[in-house]
Amino acid sequence: MADEPLLLPASDSDLGVLLPKRTPVRSVFTEQEPDIGPIGGVRGFCRGFADESKKLWYLAGPAVFTSLCQYSLGAVTQVVVGHVGTLELAAVSVENSVIAGFSFGVMLGMGSALETLCGQAYGTGQLDMLGIYMQRSWVILLSTALLLTPVYVFAAPLLKAIGQKSDISEAAGRFALWMLPQLYAYAANFPIAKFLQAQSRMVVMAVVSAAALLLHGVLSWATVIKLGWGLPAAAVVLNASWWVIVLAQLGYILGGSCGRAWTGFTWGAFHHLWDFARLSLASAVMLWCLEIWYFFALILVAGYLKNAEVSVDAISICMNIFGWSVMIAMGFNAATSVRVSNELGAGHPRTAKFSVVVVVITSFLIGLILSLVLLLTRKQYPSMFSTSKAVQKLVYELTPLLAVSLTVNNVQPVLSGSSSIFL
Repeated sequence: MADEPLLLPASDSDLGVLLPKRTPVRSVFTEQEPDIGPIGGVRGFCRGFADESKKLWYLAGPAVFTSLCQYSLGAVTQVVVGHVGTLELAAVSVENSVIAGFSFGVMLGMGSALETLCGQAYGTGQLDMLGIYMQRSWVILLSTALLLTPVYVFAAPLLKAIGQKSDISEAAGRFALWMLPQLYAYAANFPIAKFLQAQSRMVVMAVVSAAALLLHGVLSWATVIKLGWGLPAAAVVLNASWWVIVLAQLGYILGGSCGRAWTGFTWGAFHHLWDFARLSLASAVMLWCLEIWYFFALILVAGYLKNAEVSVDAISICMNIFGWSVMIAMGFNAATSVRVSNELGAGHPRTAKFSVVVVVITSFLIGLILSLVLLLTRKQYPSMFSTSKAVQKLVYELTPLLAVSLTVNNVQPVLSGSSSIFL
């Protein structure tokens, strides 16, 4: 295999190790648009804000929609199971928030290493490298999934060991074992997502995710509520929905729709694996693990309370809503990653920095609007998730704190993801 092209200056950093020295190629954007000049005055800022918002929403709209659809797969399962019983809802909540949430954070974080690599490869016109990076990430993430498998297999004793109630731990442990296929769907999906995002193929991802969510909702209602097949049916449908997304997107790529970005499987995917793994692990710890896991820990804390089932159910409902807000921020993060990395690859640092300013302001305003909606509907929305009056009452009481959290935290994932690209 020939030397890989240089996308960033070689240095002692992980990226410098990953990308051997070679003369950079001309960016595909260099001759299209120059870098923006200094922005002066309120009028100039507003005009620049409007122009950048158009580019941002072109990417962020489908990205946010995709993130919401994929996150909603687990949320829909919780809503459906919430109408079966409090123990069943607690079991799904603990598995979805703690076991699957742990894996989701690891996989998404490690997959985020491709945002910089694929984005700058696309920005500099090295399209053939995108497929190699994706395959390399598959190797790393599938290996990580193997290492995480015991967490699912021994979920029940692990939950008991950290103090969860025995009945909740047993039910969550059984559900976690049934959800093992979802772990490997995560490993396959996130590299595909970053590969498509770098090429701004957000609409394809949005259509696939929307179709999977619609199918998931219908099948979950039919099997869990209408036919009464309970938690096993919920697990089968949730696993199948994730694999529908993976296979549909993979079919799109293998069908030749990505041109030079996908030239087939190659042994080059096994080159520089250790350096790629280090970069992926650093991305997971720095960007997503610490940001996602801290509110999943609240589910565990709720399990220590006196009325554990009601507490876990109420906290999980709040965390579901909080998760939707985080998914919106992550959609903006994905769009910003594409904008920033492409512009840096094209030699446009001013445009890259200004795009971060625009997305931070936009994300904050969206968080504020969501918080106001929650406060105005806090008497109504809890009934969507549970028929238990005790759970609904506790969610009502927690809503003001949830609203404050949404406003404050909606910006944080965007800032972290954007700053990592500049670093």
